Amino acid sequence: MLQLLRKIAFPFSLLYALAVYVRNRLYDFGVFTSKSYTTPTICVGNVSVGGTGKTPMTEYLIRMLSDKRVAILSRGYKRKSKGFVLANGQSSVLDLGDEPFQLHRKFPEVAVAVDAGRRNGIEQLESIIKPDVIVLDDAFQHRKVKPTFSILLTAFDQLYVNDWYLPTGNLRDSKREARRADIIVVTKCPVLPTEKERTELVNRLHPLAHQDVLFATLSYAETLKNGEGEGLPLQAIGAKKVALVTGIASPKPLLDYLYSKGMVFDHFQFGDHHHFSDADIQRFSSFELILTTEKDFVRLHGKVNNLYYLEISHHFDPKDRAILENKLKSVV
Repeated sequence: MLQLLRKIAFPFSLLYALAVYVRNRLYDFGVFTSKSYTTPTICVGNVSVGGTGKTPMTEYLIRMLSDKRVAILSRGYKRKSKGFVLANGQSSVLDLGDEPFQLHRKFPEVAVAVDAGRRNGIEQLESIIKPDVIVLDDAFQHRKVKPTFSILLTAFDQLYVNDWYLPTGNLRDSKREARRADIIVVTKCPVLPTEKERTELVNRLHPLAHQDVLFATLSYAETLKNGEGEGLPLQAIGAKKVALVTGIASPKPLLDYLYSKGMVFDHFQFGDHHHFSDADIQRFSSFELILTTEKDFVRLHGKVNNLYYLEISHHFDPKDRAILENKLKSVV
């Protein structure tokens, strides 16, 4: 039914494509301006909606830049606050949004801020924090800022070159805008590709001469966490009645991983960034163990018992990791 509705909406996708084209040309011709900043800025984003692993990539960069004073700036999607907010000890998921709150909770030493106005957010961080580098989370399409370095993510099973504009497809920006990226990362590869497979994928993406194409798999932790510093090995779940609760764009890789471990569970699937109601929670609260993603955990924590999450991270081969690390060193 959804695919049928997407096909019916094709005329609207043409209008959307036209609007995207006009907007980008206005930036290209200088009618709209992009501003650069003295502080190095690293943009992490995509040209499609959701599901490419932006937050794990931001975490990867935080760890890679651990010797620098790093600040994170995000829009704070679906937060209840307004304007510029700098995370502190009293901040909640409602103040920041789920992904920024996840980053703040995981990396308390890193300045995490949210602001729909990226220019104002950068200027506030420069004034208050004076960071060595600012990572702009999910900002590839926000052209009011011209980042120092851009990382474009595209999922292995849904490359942007094979996609179409919303609402028929998942593109929120033009494929042509990929030329603004310094690095293209193909995420969620089932396994790291062979040299032949790499060449085939690179040829499909048609990168420019200056663009490196890197490949990453998803790596899942072997131990579940509950937010209280306690871990539970996957094999210790045994015959417990498990509910898997996901409110993310693409839960398939997680499902595949859990099935590969022989886990049996009931899957409760919700939309990306879903705010869980009492009625939602009632559906799965009686299970012996509730497993969720780290992003969903911050929205469910304190609302349900026996709640655990599974950490996720990107994994590169040593060669690709070295390329990314060297590129970052040249920026910061």
